[in-house]
Amino acid sequence: MASLPLKAVELPEASRTLYQQWLEEVEARLTETAADWNRLCRDVLAGLHCPGLTDYEERVADPAVPLASRAVLLSLDPRNITLEPEYYADVDAARFARVKPLLWLWYGFDRSPLGGQHVDVGVRFRRLLAPHIFARCGRNFKCFQFVEFSYGYNMDVGDDVVVHRHVLLDDRGGLRLGNRVSISDYANIYSHSHDIHDIHQVFTPATRLGNGVRLTYHATVLAGTQVEDHAMVGHALKITHPIRSRFCAIGFREGCGPGM
Repeated sequence: MASLPLKAVELPEASRTLYQQWLEEVEARLTETAADWNRLCRDVLAGLHCPGLTDYEERVADPAVPLASRAVLLSLDPRNITLEPEYYADVDAARFARVKPLLWLWYGFDRSPLGGQHVDVGVRFRRLLAPHIFARCGRNFKCFQFVEFSYGYNMDVGDDVVVHRHVLLDDRGGLRLGNRVSISDYANIYSHSHDIHDIHQVFTPATRLGNGVRLTYHATVLAGTQVEDHAMVGHALKITHPIRSRFCAIGFREGCGPGM
């Protein structure tokens, strides 16, 4: 087995400079006193998806503009859209209202030409937003595109955490990721579940991944699971009990908890 550490990749100097200036501009608006994150989200998404747009309000109000175009412009402002967690009965409305603009900005960025597969800017942009969304975000957080959250504000993330593409982080009941956790593509981590007989009965036990835990491609961890330090969770294994082994995957289930 070969050792294949990641390579260093450099962008052209002019590109690096322009990207850095844009990120600094976003950060300045994000952290200013009494910042309006709804307006920030709208302006950034308008710039990403409608370059050159300078008359947002006028175009939204102009009956000569096609209805579909006006609807798209409206949706750039998080005050004009709803997200699924807003419908949950246990949502803390005030806390979610605070982070909603940044969640919508995160999702909209990922679906823009600048976001998408662009690793360098994408990682830095999401790292910029994460500390303002999560309850805690450690250093060197690295997140790729199309990751989604439930509330966001119940996320507790340690140092050097890596989250790959198309991951669902359901923090409805609380989700804690220890230091150096690595989550592979298409993994799902839940902190809520429903009663088998009455779907309106919802359980929200916190889920924790210890230090150095690795979730592999397509792994699913269910609500209330406590994955111990340095464990590995294999794909397609749905865990419903605490893991005490250092390795847990398809074909190797010893020590994964009762009933496995």
